[in-house]
Amino acid sequence: MRGVSPELALPLDRAAATPLAVQLADGLRAAVTRGALRVGERVPSTRALADELGVSRTVTAAAYDQLVAEGWLGPRRGAGTYVLATAHVSELRGYSPEVRSHTPDDVDLRPGSPCVAVLDRSAWRRAWRRAGDREPAARPEPAGVPAYRDAVARLLLHHRGLAATPDDVLATSGTTDGFAEIVAVLRRQLGRAPRVVVEEPGYGRATALLRDAGAVPVGVPVDDEGLRVADVPAGVDAVYLTPAHQYPLGARLPVARRADLVARARAEGLLLVEDDYDGELRYDVAPLPLLAGLAPDVTVHLGTTSKILSPALGAGWMVAPPAWRDAVLARRQATSVRPGPAGQQVVAALHADGALARHLARLRRELAARRTRVVAAVTGAGHTVRGDRAGAHLVVPLPGRTGEDAVVAAAARAGVRVGGLAEYHLGPATVSGVLVGWAGPGGAELDRALAVLADVLGSSRGSGP
Repeated sequence: MRGVSPELALPLDRAAATPLAVQLADGLRAAVTRGALRVGERVPSTRALADELGVSRTVTAAAYDQLVAEGWLGPRRGAGTYVLATAHVSELRGYSPEVRSHTPDDVDLRPGSPCVAVLDRSAWRRAWRRAGDREPAARPEPAGVPAYRDAVARLLLHHRGLAATPDDVLATSGTTDGFAEIVAVLRRQLGRAPRVVVEEPGYGRATALLRDAGAVPVGVPVDDEGLRVADVPAGVDAVYLTPAHQYPLGARLPVARRADLVARARAEGLLLVEDDYDGELRYDVAPLPLLAGLAPDVTVHLGTTSKILSPALGAGWMVAPPAWRDAVLARRQATSVRPGPAGQQVVAALHADGALARHLARLRRELAARRTRVVAAVTGAGHTVRGDRAGAHLVVPLPGRTGEDAVVAAAARAGVRVGGLAEYHLGPATVSGVLVGWAGPGGAELDRALAVLADVLGSSRGSGP
């Protein structure tokens, strides 16, 4: 172990699989969390820190760029780089209703984080510089930055098979933000609280959003083939679902169910809201056609860059039927609420020089390899896994809520955080297990966490899966 800063205690392990820049960024976050760095405090220059740690300036610059993008650090013109975030940021980011206490050394295997370790830091910095070089817009762009909409249209065509033009695309701040806009428009059109089907278990933030917007979430069960379309009740106004990779159980909605759902939508006047949160991440076969491709007249398609790049960009997209697209734009014009352009400009710059396509290829390879390691650890402990070869998480089924709670708690005591399925239910839990994600941690962190998880799961075999 070399390259330790006596001032900040930033150990760097050159033998580890995790890139030095990622290790350094992790160490600086931990320094903020434990109070070694405080808000308003100036951090060493990239050159000074590189000299102190015995690494190249490229390493320190990449770590600082990442922390600036995440909001932990920020520059002051002519005065260096300063700490912006507090220790409370990490506490909020790591909050879990099941396990609330943790240390900075905990490894978080809950789903939701992107694999920033595979980002080409040089391409990342170039994209931010190119975004900063863009002339300031004299007027707002409610539909989004034109170059970004063009990039998304090409992404959808090449990676998801959806033939959308740039005019069909609206920028959003992410899938949840796009869903919120659709719910607001739906409520205004109906003049009452809309009744919206959600998957059970499903994405908790979608349910929380519906309730906050004065809508009524209606839970419909899912099984190994996704949403049970036959169980969708009559009299609802919309159906929100994750057909490409059901969240959280990981199923893929088959063609027959898609056809039945589209037929019902057209016959009953339902709006289908397709959340394609990680549709670019598939490792076995090509994904099924998007609902928006099968039925563009009744489907709103939502996507995001938060799982393939970084949530710090705040960049997502919506492809909707013309009337819905116009209604969303009208609402933006009336309220002046629209997604910020900075992240869109970065994505457009990444796309323009081919860096986005190269990144997606690296990302798929890395996440596929990590999934293999996760499956090996879980099955080696005598358990099964649930979920398609896609995305960046899977489910380990467990025998009831008691077994689930025991595994979550035991893993937390050992410094590994996993999510329990109970928190993904609208009503009482109908299926139990833990969610294991593999995108967020560094390579060495992941291996260490998987060893802990395998030991915890092996100990739980007394209850039998």
